[in-house]
Parts: sequence; structure tokens; C-alpha cells
Amino acid sequence: MDTDLLRTFLEVNKTRHFGKAATNLYLTQSAVSFRIRQLEIKLGTPVFTRKRGDLRLTAAGERFVPYAESILQTWGRARQDVALTDSYQQQLTVGATSLIWEMDSCSDWLEQVEAKQPDWALRTESLSRQQISNALLEKQVDVVLTSEPPKLADLQQHRITAFELLLVCSEPDQDLESVSELPMVYLDWGTRFGLEHGRIASLQRTPVLHSHACQPALKFLLNRGGVGFLPSTVAQPWIEAGALHVVKDSPAMANELYLVWLSTSDKHEDIEALVSSLENDA
Repeated sequence: MDTDLLRTFLEVNKTRHFGKAATNLYLTQSAVSFRIRQLEIKLGTPVFTRKRGDLRLTAAGERFVPYAESILQTWGRARQDVALTDSYQQQLTVGATSLIWEMDSCSDWLEQVEAKQPDWALRTESLSRQQISNALLEKQVDVVLTSEPPKLADLQQHRITAFELLLVCSEPDQDLESVSELPMVYLDWGTRFGLEHGRIASLQRTPVLHSHACQPALKFLLNRGGVGFLPSTVAQPWIEAGALHVVKDSPAMANELYLVWLSTSDKHEDIEALVSSLENDA
């Protein structure tokens, strides 16, 4: 499969416009149209429906999106693996959600790995929570940083650190009852968080912002006001500055960050050795 066809397909899907996709890919619009036709010929089915002013994926196109993304990720990783210079013995590909990557502990962990294994090239991938299991099983990533390890056979996990989610708001001297009047920001930490969040009666309403990333949630709380859970490491500087305030009598939700990988991975022994080495230094 020609990777240029896949990139063009994904760009058209993202922009929903042939002209905008052409601009982003530095191509002519006719070249983009030609590539999409070539892809449809190879697949034997249309991937877009084209009506005046309305471009949408067909059912086949929707099913093809994750495959196109997977192929491009695997191809990019393969190119880097085979291009490793004598300075690097191997590459470790680390996956995580955008929410996890924004945590300082992830950057700290990557720095520890580089210091411990300077002959490893590190590659990071941003995944949705739904992509984590497949990314591990299909070897798109070697390891994943997550607060909710997936339920997979042969899964190995190692606790990296603990952290808390604090209920904060833009107004001082608020309690669980009074915050029911404030706009709610919902930072999506997954199933367990959702269940615990659901037990807080004053937060049971439609959020003004539902986010999978810390920074949009933080900026909304700072600029527009409201209430929501943030990681303590993200919220603390703003609490100390007086811009955010912990809601009185609110529960601090305990969480842990894990490194997970499959024991069937061809890099399993190297990952185990790395984990043991980092544990010894802790």
C-alpha cells in the first residue's frame, strides 16, 4: 500500500475538504483527487461520499481509518528502526494518551530511561484510551504509560508513581454544595474516575467542557471560571498563586501511573532489565 495514499486519505478525512487537504500536503487539488481515486481502486470501494459542500466518509471509509493510521505508525517506526545508527542499539516506542503525556512524571521517566540507556533511541506516540490495547498487541508501541492498565493476557505492569486528582475551582471558599452553581469542566480520566465522579451529587450535570487533555481544561478554569478535577502537579502552582482553590471537603482521588508491556514482546527482557535497573536507583 502506498503510504502517500494513506496520508492523503487521513488528511482529507481530517479537513473534510479536498482543497484544504491539498494546501496542507503541498499538492494540487487534482493530485489529491487522483490519490483518493487510486486508493478507492485499490480497496475496491468508495471511501468518501461527495455531495456539493458535503464530504463524508462512507461506512467502508470509517472502517479503514484505524488501519490507515496503524499502517503509517508501523511504517514510521520501521523506518526509524532500520535507520538506527551505530550510536543506538535499539528503539523503544512509548505510547500514552495526551492526558498522560502532559504530566511531568512522564517527562521525568523518559529522562531517566535516556540516562540509564543512552544507546536507546526513544519514540513517543499519542494514543486514545481505546487504542492502547491494539497498539500493544499489534506492536505499534513497546510500552505504554497509563493510569488504567488494560485487561490483556500476558500484560506486565510496573508502578512508576502515585498522584492525586484535586477538585479545584476559580472561586475561593467554595464547598461541594456551592460549586453546583459553577460551570463544570470534565477531564476524562477513564472508567474508574467516571464512577467516582458519578458519586458526587453536586457535579451531576452536563459539563461546559469535556476534555481529554489537561491544558484546555486548566486554561478554561483560569480564563472562564468553573470547577473540575485536575492532577495535583498541574493544579498546585495555580493554587499557590491564588488563581485556583481546592473545594472544601472534596475528595482527593488517588491515582497511580503504570508502565505496561506484554511479556510476549520481543523486547520483554530489555524492558524487564530497564525496570529493575530503575527500581534499584529509586
